[in-house]
Amino acid sequence: MAGKNGTIAAIATPPGAGGVGIVRVSGPAARAIARALTGCNPQARKAAVCAFHDAAGAGIDRGLVLFFAGPKSFTGEDVLELHAHGSPVVLNLLLRRVCELGARPARAGEFSERAFLNGKLDLVQAEAVADLIAAGSAAAARAALRSLEGDFSSAVRALFDALVNLRAWLEAALDFPEEEIDFLSAPQLSDGLRRLDAQLAQLLAATRRGVVLRDGVHAVIVGRPNAGKSSVLNALAQSDRAIVTAIAGTTRDVLRESVNLDGITLTLADTAGLRESTDTVEAEGMRRARAELGRADIAILVTESAQADADSALLDACAMGASRVVVHNKIDLLGEAASAQTLQNGEIHIYLSAQAGTGMELLRETLKRLAGCGDATQGAFSARTRHVQALETVCAHLRVAQEHLDQRAGELAAEELRRAQQALGEITGQFTSDDLLGKIFSTFCIGK
Repeated sequence: MAGKNGTIAAIATPPGAGGVGIVRVSGPAARAIARALTGCNPQARKAAVCAFHDAAGAGIDRGLVLFFAGPKSFTGEDVLELHAHGSPVVLNLLLRRVCELGARPARAGEFSERAFLNGKLDLVQAEAVADLIAAGSAAAARAALRSLEGDFSSAVRALFDALVNLRAWLEAALDFPEEEIDFLSAPQLSDGLRRLDAQLAQLLAATRRGVVLRDGVHAVIVGRPNAGKSSVLNALAQSDRAIVTAIAGTTRDVLRESVNLDGITLTLADTAGLRESTDTVEAEGMRRARAELGRADIAILVTESAQADADSALLDACAMGASRVVVHNKIDLLGEAASAQTLQNGEIHIYLSAQAGTGMELLRETLKRLAGCGDATQGAFSARTRHVQALETVCAHLRVAQEHLDQRAGELAAEELRRAQQALGEITGQFTSDDLLGKIFSTFCIGK
């Protein structure tokens, strides 16, 4: 990647005024910059109070100087931290002076990128740094910390080592074709593939839960006009977020609200009522509703019992694999009791009254379960969609490898195992292109 060398600097604290602000420096000129800026020779891992001076010798501020000599630092290089008062003016003056003394402004994520390139973190751990900063709940923060401490990486490395051993066995079998022993039929190979596939399935399930913890769950509320969609949204959000009237077609655009369910963020999207209409604005709202439904993790159809069968067609635009919840609203008008049932096809039907609040707890508990709350978050680690995609690629290569072995095509099976190993290595960064690194670290904040 461009610009890996040299000394970099950035304001590492959030924008705005605060009690303390930090300018971080990393690179070979860090110690020299500290001497020129403060007149002091910083000692590694010993805090010192110093005055910060500009080029003319005038004071900029007075604060704390911390120096970490490489390789025992976050980036693996010499790292300098200047703790000043948190005025944006002061911090910008300090950063400008540091750059005058030989540093350059850091790119987004460049400190974490250098930590990865210098072997201080693998790619999963580097991503976990950004996830920890952006955590929106205590559960997400704990999950990110577990990834940062290496829980996810250790699981990936264990699979990687098992895959290497499997490849070694198969390559040895191919190197000695004249032996009378049929290595391709040996139980070590078939049993090893089965064990690897089972371990991979467990890790893939845990990784998908990690993605949910990081990104949250997208739930879309759909139904005909006046079915009570906005009332359901308001009841779940426990606030009057959506306008509720007796007039059909009140909701014209997608209205979003975030709800925290035991540490997992559930993003609710209330959509325009779906019906035949010649109104241009309403038609656009319905188009957006169907598009939103196509991206849903959970689809919530709000209907009334008498119309439930007819309204079920509204779920045809659901994303593949999305959970389906049919809410039979307005049971208070029928004198029915709140209840829930799960059909054989996995569709969940809940009978409630959003306006009266009867049965809403059943809906909340259902959404929590579908989102993976509770025990599923215990011991979880943070993960990203790219990790899931990489593991799915590994699964696909292992399936093809097994097919080739069944057909006695050892060379083709060996190639599939090599590709599986490469896909697995992309998770931690053992096999990663510069383009992917650039894409990943560009999403980090500057100063980290």
